[in-house]
Amino acid sequence: MDNYKEVEGKRVHDHRFGKNTMSTLARCIWVPCPVIIGAGPSGLAVAACLKERGIPSLILEKANCIASLWKLKTYDRLRLHLPKQFCELPFMPFPANFPTYPTKTQFVAYLELYKNSFGLDPVFNKTVVSAEFDDQCGFWRIKTLGLKQEKTEYVSQWLIVATGENADEVVPRIDGMDDFGGPILHTSSYKSGLLFRGKDVLVVGCGNSGMEVSLDLCNSNARPSLVVRDSVHVLPQEMLGKSTFGLSMWLLKWFPVRLVDRFLLLVSRFMLGDTEKFGLHRPEFGPLELKNRSGKTPVLDVGTLAKIKSGNIKVCLGIKRITHRAVEFVDGKKENFDAIILATGYKSNVPQWLKEADMFSEEDGMPKEAFPRGWKGERGLYAVGFTKRGLLGASFDAKKIAEDIERQWKAEATNFMPYIHPLTSS
Repeated sequence: MDNYKEVEGKRVHDHRFGKNTMSTLARCIWVPCPVIIGAGPSGLAVAACLKERGIPSLILEKANCIASLWKLKTYDRLRLHLPKQFCELPFMPFPANFPTYPTKTQFVAYLELYKNSFGLDPVFNKTVVSAEFDDQCGFWRIKTLGLKQEKTEYVSQWLIVATGENADEVVPRIDGMDDFGGPILHTSSYKSGLLFRGKDVLVVGCGNSGMEVSLDLCNSNARPSLVVRDSVHVLPQEMLGKSTFGLSMWLLKWFPVRLVDRFLLLVSRFMLGDTEKFGLHRPEFGPLELKNRSGKTPVLDVGTLAKIKSGNIKVCLGIKRITHRAVEFVDGKKENFDAIILATGYKSNVPQWLKEADMFSEEDGMPKEAFPRGWKGERGLYAVGFTKRGLLGASFDAKKIAEDIERQWKAEATNFMPYIHPLTSS
């Protein structure tokens, strides 16, 4: 353990830190390389980019596995919504035998292969309870709790936040929820429609997850209804034999956003018909302009719209209140349901643990600077995977962060000793 300073079970005073590093019965570890919070795709991507430049890192993950959102909180039928070439992480494409839209299982297998290929070794079951820059010593202090509530503090010059946009479920409070008397679950707990066969199920939320869960329920012989409170762009997943996303990216090289939006909406109208007739009202701005303005992603239809047109999936307006086994809507209608599924999305949890007010917004936990400038903060703080641009955005961040840290790493190389992973040192 010559490479970092660790003292367990007593207070530590070190001239580099200027004050006691941890309370009694805690463990303090000096990490002479970047600390990455989160072992999802973003965390793995930035660790790989650093390693390609000869820079080690320490990844801390609260779950017991990589990509915990994908492994533990997604439904069985999930596939990547974009073609695999737009979802690959830096330096490693998907296997050639994978389909254009890999399944959840295939994507997780790709991430495991990615981790192993780059020799990444996250420290699991470490929940970060706080991370704060210590002005006195000039380093970041990252305090964690383990499975048995054991405390560990990591001290580093660099902190990379990779917990992402989807760290915590968004669970709205709806009047009367406690009176429903049946299951109300977030999509993070939904696996398959087979459990709801023959049931009347209300899906709240009309994003990609809400649409896909409704389709899964319908295919499992449940009777789903879909709450569409806001306007939404529904586009075909493919246009003119190409992925809608890929076609959009190609057109944007030659034409302005608004002209590409007009093209997308014209082709969508031809392929899908007028979605307004089925209660799916389009927003004022086109799909790409809306994405740039608000981060709201258009729905890429994988068959849900056909079920809506046929009446197998009912579209409902916003909820006014919930009663016992029933829901009253804002238009005055009232219908009975056996279960409610909240496809209400996720949010960043950064403000809960990062004690810093300059880089991240307290309101939504996202970087205050918009893409492509949101990856870098002050005093060695970085963010990866907060671009609202999926895995492409995370890869962009990862490369920029690695480039930036490499410049500092080379400049200060003489001050660093060889790094050995804390769990493998003795």
